[in-house]
Amino acid sequence: MKKGILLVNLGSPDSTKVKDVRKYLDEFLMDERVIDIPRWKRYLLIKGIILNTRPKKSAKAYKKIWWKEGSPLVVISERFSKKVADKLEIPVALGMRYGSMSIESGIAQLVKRGVEEILLVPLYPHYAMSSFETVVEKAKEINRKKYPTIKMDVMPVFYNNSDYIKVMSANLKRHLSGFEYDHILFSYHGIPERHIIKSDTTNSHCKIDGSCCDTHSKAHRTCYRHQCFETTKAIAKTLQLKEGTYSNSFQSRLLKDPWLKPYTDFELEKFGKEGVKNLAVITPAFVADCLETLEEIAMEGEHQFKSAGGQGYKHIPCLNDNDDWVDVMVNWVNEWVGEPVNI
Repeated sequence: MKKGILLVNLGSPDSTKVKDVRKYLDEFLMDERVIDIPRWKRYLLIKGIILNTRPKKSAKAYKKIWWKEGSPLVVISERFSKKVADKLEIPVALGMRYGSMSIESGIAQLVKRGVEEILLVPLYPHYAMSSFETVVEKAKEINRKKYPTIKMDVMPVFYNNSDYIKVMSANLKRHLSGFEYDHILFSYHGIPERHIIKSDTTNSHCKIDGSCCDTHSKAHRTCYRHQCFETTKAIAKTLQLKEGTYSNSFQSRLLKDPWLKPYTDFELEKFGKEGVKNLAVITPAFVADCLETLEEIAMEGEHQFKSAGGQGYKHIPCLNDNDDWVDVMVNWVNEWVGEPVNI
């Protein structure tokens, strides 16, 4: 069977125009795994309230980070995809969960090239229903309805994979060169606390307290919070970071529900007020820089920290299309070519 790879990331509006941002947010926020409330409530909330106010604000944010070539997330993902393809002997396609560069179009490209078996690669290191899970379920739905004869394998999350930790650690070390930091903040994408409970396959382990993430459980296979903490621990161990010089936080809240804590914006203000002079911020939940990393962390984050009294601020870029990250992905794919993996 001829094999091929489908890399999938989040997606982006087609432009910074309000109408394009509204169209993108409509698809994104109407996803039942992103805002997991009854459909009629989600419809009223998104269509009736959020889409009447948020697109204009988001469009301004996108304009601040948009590149001449287009959306940074899309451009970086395309560069990464091309580099991976150049090192493989099988077809590679790129799709996005939301937006015009869809998962369906990616699958269609591979099928057109004669692919009969696809390795789906969600470009998310950690498991969350609003990221990894929604990509997998959407791809399987399309596969089942339109390409039932095509076999599809899924690459598992790689939050604690030694190769991933190695390139993440090298990337952090490289960008910290010449920057005398007092503290490193590992800022992860935030999700509602209820998503953690919903993803608990044991229906009893996750309490979101000070112990459940450190107590061994099969629930950790789908626990975003645990996996984020494990990534931080592994990078800290690899770089021999001193205890007390690093911590975790979660960014990008939506609505008034309780989200994973501590909140990044609160932490940035706290560090500035408590005398942390030089702060580095890394965003391990993303493999490619996007609106959240480039605007929320690199721009707004620096303003929040310095306004609270901080002095030096260093945003650590994502892995993007770094050659060592490309090599890791190529090695993973080659392993699959020899021995398929499933979740």
